Amino acid sequence: MEGVIAIFIPIISIIVTGLVLVTYFYFKSKEKQMMIEKGMSYEQMMEFMKSRKNPYTMLKIGIVLIFFGIGIGVAMAFEDTTNEFMIPLSIFVFTGLGFVASFYITKRLEEQDSVKKLN
Repeated sequence: MEGVIAIFIPIISIIVTGLVLVTYFYFKSKEKQMMIEKGMSYEQMMEFMKSRKNPYTMLKIGIVLIFFGIGIGVAMAFEDTTNEFMIPLSIFVFTGLGFVASFYITKRLEEQDSVKKLN
Protein backbone atom coordinates (compact mmCIF):
# COMPACT_ATOMS: atom_id res chain seq x y z
CA MET A 1 0.00 0.00 0.00
CA GLU A 2 2.83 2.42 0.82
CA GLY A 3 4.47 1.78 -2.56
CA VAL A 4 1.29 2.81 -4.39
CA ILE A 5 1.05 6.05 -2.43
CA ALA A 6 4.72 6.79 -3.08
CA ILE A 7 4.11 6.49 -6.82
CA PHE A 8 1.25 9.01 -6.76
CA ILE A 9 3.14 11.72 -4.84
CA PRO A 10 5.24 12.97 -7.80
CA ILE A 11 2.30 12.60 -10.19
CA ILE A 12 0.02 14.68 -7.99
CA SER A 13 2.71 17.30 -7.36
CA ILE A 14 3.30 17.69 -11.12
CA ILE A 15 -0.44 18.02 -11.76
CA VAL A 16 -0.86 20.62 -8.99
CA THR A 17 2.16 22.61 -10.24
CA GLY A 18 0.74 22.54 -13.77
CA LEU A 19 -2.66 23.70 -12.57
CA VAL A 20 -1.12 26.60 -10.64
CA LEU A 21 0.88 27.71 -13.69
CA VAL A 22 -2.08 27.43 -16.06
CA THR A 23 -4.28 29.39 -13.65
CA TYR A 24 -1.63 32.10 -13.28
CA PHE A 25 -1.24 32.59 -17.02
CA TYR A 26 -5.01 32.44 -17.58
CA PHE A 27 -5.74 35.21 -15.10
CA LYS A 28 -2.83 37.30 -16.37
CA SER A 29 -4.21 37.17 -19.93
CA LYS A 30 -7.72 37.86 -18.62
CA GLU A 31 -6.39 40.96 -16.88
CA LYS A 32 -4.78 42.19 -20.09
CA GLN A 33 -8.02 41.54 -22.01
CA MET A 34 -9.94 43.66 -19.51
CA MET A 35 -7.42 46.50 -19.92
CA ILE A 36 -7.78 46.36 -23.71
CA GLU A 37 -11.58 46.39 -23.38
CA LYS A 38 -11.32 49.55 -21.26
CA GLY A 39 -9.40 51.17 -24.10
CA MET A 40 -5.93 51.33 -22.57
CA SER A 41 -3.01 51.61 -24.94
CA TYR A 42 0.09 49.43 -24.71
CA GLU A 43 2.08 52.22 -23.02
CA GLN A 44 -0.66 52.78 -20.45
CA MET A 45 -0.83 49.06 -19.72
CA MET A 46 2.94 48.87 -19.18
CA GLU A 47 2.88 51.91 -16.89
CA PHE A 48 0.02 50.37 -14.91
CA MET A 49 1.90 47.08 -14.54
CA LYS A 50 5.06 48.87 -13.36
CA SER A 51 3.13 50.90 -10.79
CA ARG A 52 1.57 47.75 -9.33
CA LYS A 53 4.85 45.96 -8.69
CA ASN A 54 6.33 46.20 -5.22
CA PRO A 55 10.12 46.42 -5.45
CA TYR A 56 10.57 45.11 -1.91
CA THR A 57 8.76 41.77 -2.24
CA MET A 58 11.93 39.71 -2.43
CA LEU A 59 13.39 41.64 0.52
CA LYS A 60 10.35 40.76 2.61
CA ILE A 61 10.55 37.09 1.66
CA GLY A 62 14.27 37.03 2.41
CA ILE A 63 13.87 38.58 5.85
CA VAL A 64 11.09 36.17 6.81
CA LEU A 65 13.11 33.17 5.58
CA ILE A 66 16.18 34.31 7.53
CA PHE A 67 14.18 34.58 10.74
CA PHE A 68 12.50 31.23 10.00
CA GLY A 69 15.94 29.65 9.64
CA ILE A 70 17.09 31.25 12.89
CA GLY A 71 13.98 29.85 14.59
CA ILE A 72 14.76 26.35 13.34
CA GLY A 73 18.39 26.74 14.39
CA VAL A 74 17.45 27.85 17.91
CA ALA A 75 14.92 25.02 18.17
CA MET A 76 17.50 22.44 17.13
CA ALA A 77 20.11 23.88 19.48
CA PHE A 78 17.83 23.60 22.49
CA GLU A 79 16.05 20.41 21.42
CA ASP A 80 17.66 18.16 24.02
CA THR A 81 17.50 20.62 26.93
CA THR A 82 13.90 21.89 26.67
CA ASN A 83 10.41 20.51 26.36
CA GLU A 84 8.88 19.49 23.05
CA PHE A 85 6.63 22.56 22.87
CA MET A 86 9.63 24.89 22.63
CA ILE A 87 10.53 23.72 19.11
CA PRO A 88 7.38 24.92 17.31
CA LEU A 89 7.19 27.91 19.63
CA SER A 90 10.61 29.18 18.62
CA ILE A 91 9.88 28.60 14.92
CA PHE A 92 6.63 30.57 15.10
CA VAL A 93 8.07 33.33 17.27
CA PHE A 94 11.06 33.92 15.02
CA THR A 95 8.90 33.77 11.88
CA GLY A 96 6.56 36.34 13.42
CA LEU A 97 9.52 38.52 14.28
CA GLY A 98 10.61 38.19 10.65
CA PHE A 99 7.23 39.46 9.43
CA VAL A 100 7.34 42.39 11.83
CA ALA A 101 10.93 43.25 10.89
CA SER A 102 10.17 43.04 7.17
CA PHE A 103 7.16 45.34 7.63
CA TYR A 104 9.15 48.04 9.40
CA ILE A 105 12.19 47.77 7.12
CA THR A 106 10.14 48.05 3.93
CA LYS A 107 8.05 50.85 5.44
CA ARG A 108 11.23 52.81 6.15
CA LEU A 109 12.59 52.14 2.65
CA GLU A 110 9.29 53.22 1.04
CA GLU A 111 9.37 56.45 3.07
CA GLN A 112 12.92 57.10 1.87
CA ASP A 113 11.82 56.48 -1.72
CA SER A 114 8.92 58.92 -1.38
CA VAL A 115 11.26 61.58 0.01
CA LYS A 116 13.65 61.02 -2.91
CA LYS A 117 10.77 61.41 -5.39
CA LEU A 118 9.77 64.72 -3.83
CA ASN A 119 13.29 66.15 -4.15
